[in-house]
Amino acid sequence: MATWDFSVLKEIAFRESRGLEFRAEIFNLLSRANSNTPNLIAFTPSGVSGTAGAISSTSTTSRQVQFALELHW
Repeated sequence: MATWDFSVLKEIAFRESRGLEFRAEIFNLLSRANSNTPNLIAFTPSGVSGTAGAISSTSTTSRQVQFALELHW
């Protein structure tokens, strides 16, 4: 499993004790799909399962971006 998270921030000072901070955070930067484990049920009471060994979902979310703006005083 591999994901790359990235963040960047910029601080702008107005005075000694006052300022503004802008932050951007990106989770799963490359938007890589990490596959979940395959279906382990191979045999059912009615016979062989048709979905045995099938991967039907991912274990991580897609790319997500969030921004934040903070005012300090």
